[in-house]
Amino acid sequence: MARRVQIPTNNSALIAMIADEDTITGFLLAGVGNVDIRRKTNYLIVDNKTTVKQIEDAFKEFTTRDDIGIVLISQFVANMIRFLVDSYNSPVPAILEIPSKDHPYDPANDSVLSRVRYLFNTESVAGDRR
Repeated sequence: MARRVQIPTNNSALIAMIADEDTITGFLLAGVGNVDIRRKTNYLIVDNKTTVKQIEDAFKEFTTRDDIGIVLISQFVANMIRFLVDSYNSPVPAILEIPSKDHPYDPANDSVLSRVRYLFNTESVAGDRR
């Protein structure tokens, strides 16, 4: 039997973002931004000067923080750290890949969608065996 994961039920879960400036600005205008008392933000603006190491560090930080429930990451940024995104398997925080203005969404590169397809293919194969 699979081990059940305890999902925290606090009411103050944040949404973290790793994306380009336009995407981050849109979410900040919608009220998603947060700066804590240590001056830590819940977002990383990725531009042409941002290194892959900075993106990796932000992803690792956001996925280990207790106050974050969802990490939104632009798909083109997720492709830069695909090995980290694909190897992440915890239910909280959930990782969602989103499109950006300059980079359209490609379902072939979405790790969540590929996992769902795999599960449905496995279930359909198991259902045919009955």
